[in-house]
Amino acid sequence: MRPGLRRARALPLVLLVLLGLLLWRTQPAHVPAFAALASQPGSEAVLLDRQGRELARRRTDPETRRLDWLKLSAISPDLVRRLVAAEDRRFWQHHGVDWRAVAGAARARGARGASTISMQVAALIDPALGRAGQRGALQKLAQMRAARALEARWSKAQILEAWLNLLPLRGDVVGIDAAARLLAGRPAATLAPAENAVLVALARRPSAPADAVLNRACRAAPDIDCTAIALATARLLGPRQRVETGDLAPHLADRLLLPGTRGVVRSSIDADVQRLVRAALDRQLAALGARNVRDAAALVVDNETGRILAWVGSAGAASRAAAVDGVTAPRQAGSTLKPQLYALALERRLLTAASLLDDSPVDLETATGLYIPQNYDRGFRGAVSVRTALGNSLNVPAVRALLLTGVEPFRQRLQDVGYRGIDRPGDYYGFSLALGSAEVTLLEQAAAFRALALDGRGGPLTLDPAARPETAQVIDPQAAAIIRDLLADTAARSASFGEESGLTLPFPAAVKTGTSKAMRDNWCIGFSRRFTVAVWVGNFEGDAMIGVSGTSGAAPAWAAIMLALHDGAPPAGWALPAGIERRPVRFQPAVEPPRDELFLPGTWQPVFALATPAEQAPRLVAPSDGSLIALDPDIPPARQLLVIRSLGARPGLFIAVDGRRLPDLPARWAPVPGRHEISLTDGRTTYDRVRVTVR
Repeated sequence: MRPGLRRARALPLVLLVLLGLLLWRTQPAHVPAFAALASQPGSEAVLLDRQGRELARRRTDPETRRLDWLKLSAISPDLVRRLVAAEDRRFWQHHGVDWRAVAGAARARGARGASTISMQVAALIDPALGRAGQRGALQKLAQMRAARALEARWSKAQILEAWLNLLPLRGDVVGIDAAARLLAGRPAATLAPAENAVLVALARRPSAPADAVLNRACRAAPDIDCTAIALATARLLGPRQRVETGDLAPHLADRLLLPGTRGVVRSSIDADVQRLVRAALDRQLAALGARNVRDAAALVVDNETGRILAWVGSAGAASRAAAVDGVTAPRQAGSTLKPQLYALALERRLLTAASLLDDSPVDLETATGLYIPQNYDRGFRGAVSVRTALGNSLNVPAVRALLLTGVEPFRQRLQDVGYRGIDRPGDYYGFSLALGSAEVTLLEQAAAFRALALDGRGGPLTLDPAARPETAQVIDPQAAAIIRDLLADTAARSASFGEESGLTLPFPAAVKTGTSKAMRDNWCIGFSRRFTVAVWVGNFEGDAMIGVSGTSGAAPAWAAIMLALHDGAPPAGWALPAGIERRPVRFQPAVEPPRDELFLPGTWQPVFALATPAEQAPRLVAPSDGSLIALDPDIPPARQLLVIRSLGARPGLFIAVDGRRLPDLPARWAPVPGRHEISLTDGRTTYDRVRVTVR
């Protein structure tokens, strides 16, 4: 066969191969379902409450700014008409490719005018089709095929709607909704004709300078006065507008809507509860403005589920640090830890609610010196029951209770009930832990008090509207019930807070206030059967409040929130767990009136009497266990004697150091370097011992 004939016969095959290769290289990508594309989130993440209501939104995409997907009916018809006329005037007639425009563009040696809206949408959906003005012939052909495929699956209205939502318009602004709100400052349905003309110009060249935008807008809209377009151009290309949102939970949004988060995040927050809490805090801060109080925070928890219904991290227009989240910021606890201390003492059968504690001056030796606790009012009441001591938040009896439980066991209990930040050894906190020297968060406070509401069952709180975290028994249920009864007893706290303190509600509720050192923090945490409410007021910067007490600071806001939460549906009280005994008691001497009191099984006694000095068990009071004693080489040894003091009397009682008896009580000892054991004994029984180190 002649070569020319062979080539002629091979040519169709080559053309078929080339055509197949061309079709393969320009095969359009799969066309997504329109509903799937329309449901894709914009560049912002939105925080919703448990019912789907918007609480806040945050931009989480640094590259583009696209807001909510707008339906075609939500966009100004004038804008739609002008855009279609400028970009693709035969849009409603062609099937994805405007061949007349293609021919015209070929004669003009340009391709921009041939790109239909359908072709633009195809490229916006599939980045592989390249960017406008940078496509080669194959990419252009692929874009045409993709537009045809798009037209076969979507309606014209859907294609137009997608284009209006995906169209880049200026800088990082994408879509008509973002352009209308960020550039014009109002919704897309309300744009004026002059503003529409500017957006039409930006659709062609989003990055064009202002004068070029103005010229094109005036040419494209001869029916509008160019002066009006000039004013609209200056406004739209000027400083960006702020997208107004409710921002009901800004601190929670900062916590949950992290960079990279897209779409909606549903939370357990109830928008109505969030609003009422914010309003209550704002009112209370306004009332406290003259007392140097600028900040407040609050948390509301559903006791049954552990879900957080309100999270207000900061309130008050006068705040100087409004970005601080008061729900998670550590602050000194004050007296709010005392319920857990007494619960531990009751649980270990060291005290009962009727046990008498001595509210009188006490000096406690510590490794760093004397610790001298004082009550809030600087006064002392003598012998008081545990019910009275906790109800009136007395400090000295709390320290005496801590001497019974031990600091480290109390610290461990605080961790168990939810105070995760109290994580150093007990020696680090010392006796002041009973008075709340440690720092805690409002979130921890709510979790710990919720455990008292749930008969001692504690567990984590959650922001997940569908979650229900497991609880575990962290407090003896009977001890928790007795402490709950003490905290709900209006009469028990009347001596310090009065009968009308603002802490009394028309339904059963338990509550504890607390004020930190130098009046820097004021707390009020309490609960009903249904809700736990934790409130803090103070100043994020740490400066002291002026004359703010436990009942005038956080308590009024707490009471207002509790009343609003239970409006129209007062909760029932608590049933006592099985085994608790309610028995009559009296006191000798009659330091408190006789009454019926609650007791753990086996702890009741009919009379609680003060021990005489002869009945008190002897103990060492100085030095304290673990003390470090430093000798000064420049002072004569005879002038560096250590006085060892004790309380209580027994026949033959004496003090021994390392087994060697010292004369007299109190004893004087000349320390020598090393580790030593000091004991209080009568030779047969050792009543107390401490260990010290001398250097």
